Amino acid sequence: MTTQPFPDTAALWPGRTSVLVTGGSSGIGAAIALEWARLGFTVGCASRRGTTPADSARLVGLKLDVSDEFAVSEVVGEYIESHGPLAGVINCAGYYDPKPSATLPLADLRTVLETNLVSAVQISQLAFPGLKEHGGGFIGNIGSFYADLGVPNSLAYAASKAGMAAVTRTLAVEWARYGISLVNFEPGYIETGLNAEFVADPENRAMLERKIPARRLGTAEEVARLVVRVLTSDCSFLTGESIRIDGGQAIRL
Repeated sequence: MTTQPFPDTAALWPGRTSVLVTGGSSGIGAAIALEWARLGFTVGCASRRGTTPADSARLVGLKLDVSDEFAVSEVVGEYIESHGPLAGVINCAGYYDPKPSATLPLADLRTVLETNLVSAVQISQLAFPGLKEHGGGFIGNIGSFYADLGVPNSLAYAASKAGMAAVTRTLAVEWARYGISLVNFEPGYIETGLNAEFVADPENRAMLERKIPARRLGTAEEVARLVVRVLTSDCSFLTGESIRIDGGQAIRL
């Protein structure tokens, strides 16, 4: 992996060259992890697989089910102890399990919320003491444009992503005094391994592309570039906001 120098980061977070990315083994999380690694950061890639998206000394695989509160505390604590102090974290772990709202089992709702939302709160809490002690840092949350839409059969996922935006706003207000910036990123339809089978059908792909003014699905790499460039922009006055990246779909009349 080729390292691309990015001199501003040394001044942004002196002595801190490590970040943590949940969901970092595949999809958007993997692309984000690779982008941080290209800038010279050591990246903890936390996922149930415990794998890394590439063979690099800068990528550290962390086997972790983020819905397991005790495992999260242990694994994240160990990573911070061995590779910290952190410059920041990216909460990207999550999944989508569509079900009709009228028959959605409450156990399934709780599972989605624990994975997509509660884990992000816990990991932010675990990162907070170190970020505060070292004068600040960042927390990037990966939400979804579903947070602002009414999408059939998506109650659990949409609720978790709407909650992510609310968590971002609340923590931003509480933690701004410590130099900690929070930004929520809301992707639209992004082509990843999770939807590869669906979009492999030409009719499905054409249906999605018709909905998107840009006439194509986004890529995980585009999301990753946006996330990392925003968070390394030396603009801590930007905090608590949600930034949508969806090819113009959500604003289309």
